[in-house]
Amino acid sequence: MTSKLHVVCNTQGRPVRLHLSQGQCSDFTGADPLLRDLPDATTLMGDKG
Repeated sequence: MTSKLHVVCNTQGRPVRLHLSQGQCSDFTGADPLLRDLPDATTLMGDKG
């Protein structure tokens, strides 16, 4: 069994929210719980991993 760690960081790069999901979970599905309650953003940064 594998896992993925989804993280939201503040402008200083410090993690402010974490979500652990199953490894076979899509990034879109794993990010949903993190992004639900955040204020609107002007910038979104991600990686292709």
